[in-house]
Amino acid sequence: MLKTALRDPSLLVNRAYINGEWVKADNGATLEVINPADGQCIATIPNLGAEETRRAIAAADASWAAWKAKPAAERAGYLERWYQAMLDNVDDLALIMTSEQGKPYAEAQGEIRYGASFVKWFAEEARRSYGETIPCPSNDRRLLT
Repeated sequence: MLKTALRDPSLLVNRAYINGEWVKADNGATLEVINPADGQCIATIPNLGAEETRRAIAAADASWAAWKAKPAAERAGYLERWYQAMLDNVDDLALIMTSEQGKPYAEAQGEIRYGASFVKWFAEEARRSYGETIPCPSNDRRLLT
């Protein structure tokens, strides 16, 4: 079983994350995740519908005001911790990807590191949210971002 092969089995979750909670589908529907290499079921996950999707979108929208009110350094800190968590768990994440997709293990590790590099880049960009003054064709106006 995949979960027992992981250093941190908590990385393999068979729920959907909506508004701070791990949930099942409202109607209990599930999908099997099949390992393409051997045809074995590695997990059963919720098969969410339109209502769960609306709740997830509403929760994300509701959290936006609090997120944008946080200082840039704090937002960057969250992203840096996410980046580090990806690197700390690259072997387990690669094993999950390999089991889900049939991707070679080394390729999965590379993909996780590559994806983590984007999280790191955005963490660094979050600290630079000071905007710019852009030249304007009119002398009496300025464009700010």
